Amino acid sequence: MRSFISFIVLFILVMGNVSGQKFHGGLTAGIVGSQVAGDGYSGFHKGGIFGGGYVNWEFTEHSGLQLELTYFQKGSRENPKEENDYKYLLFRVNYIELPVLYLFKLPSLNLKNVGDFYLETGPSLGVLTSYFEENQVEVESDKEWYNKPTTFTFQWNIGMRYFIAPKFGVDFRYNFSLLNIRSKNVTGDVWRFWGYGQFNDALVLSLLYQFK
Repeated sequence: MRSFISFIVLFILVMGNVSGQKFHGGLTAGIVGSQVAGDGYSGFHKGGIFGGGYVNWEFTEHSGLQLELTYFQKGSRENPKEENDYKYLLFRVNYIELPVLYLFKLPSLNLKNVGDFYLETGPSLGVLTSYFEENQVEVESDKEWYNKPTTFTFQWNIGMRYFIAPKFGVDFRYNFSLLNIRSKNVTGDVWRFWGYGQFNDALVLSLLYQFK
C-alpha cells in the first residue's frame, strides 16, 4: 500500500508540471465537520482537518477528471449536556483517501481561471490510518471486544469549487460512506443503499492552490 501511495504522489507531482493547458496540479487544505450515521447521535460536531494534492485533466472545454490523494479526519462527537443526560462520546477515525472526480465547468468570465465555477462528483477509496473511541466511562477502542473500523471504506463525493484568483480557489464538498465503516453489524445500525451499518458523513471546506 505504501508503494501505491508513493506512486500516486509521484504521479500528481509529475502530471501537475506537465507542459500544456490540459493538465493542472495543485494542493488543497481545509476543515471538516463530520458525523456517523447509525451511532445514535446526530450533527456534524466532530471537527477535523483535510489536506493533500491533486492533478486534473481537462479533456473537453467543460469536462475534466481529477485524481486526489488526501488525508481526511472524520468521526463523531457528543459533548455532555443536560439535554443528553451528560453523555459523552469521541470517535476519531482517520484515512488516506483517493478520490476520482468528474469536473463540470460552468460558463464563466474566462479570465485566466478567475471566476471559474465547477461542479464535482465521484467515488473515493479510503484506507484507515488510525482510530480512537471513548465515552464518559472508558476508552472503548482499547477493549478486546471493540467493533473496529474497517481497513478500507468506499465513499461518494458531491461538491463545487470556485476560483477567486488565477491560482486560488475554494471548494465545498459532501463526502458520505456507501459501505459500513465498522467490522460488525450492531443494534442501532441504519440502512443505506444496500445494507445496514454505520456510515461516515462529512462536510469539507477547503482552499485550493493550483500550480498552473
